[in-house]
Amino acid sequence: MTDPGTTDTDARAALSYEQARDELVDVVRRLETGGSTLEESLELWERGEELARICGRWLEGARARLDAALAEEEDGGTSGADGPASEAAGEH
Repeated sequence: MTDPGTTDTDARAALSYEQARDELVDVVRRLETGGSTLEESLELWERGEELARICGRWLEGARARLDAALAEEEDGGTSGADGPASEAAGEH
């Protein structure tokens, strides 16, 4: 049961990447197996779409963190006239 102040979407969005991925794998398996009513299949499809969005947000966040870490490493490891700060100052 979810907190009364939390919407169903909020609760689902709180899934970890691994939880969302595992549930998505299960949804796909259930859809591929068949045997569901049209209504059940539509609900599974919608849930799968939502889980894919959750996974996508996690992956986008991870990509942003990686890009930031790489940029920080580049900025911290660069010295002399070849660095971004030198270019910004008009040095080439």
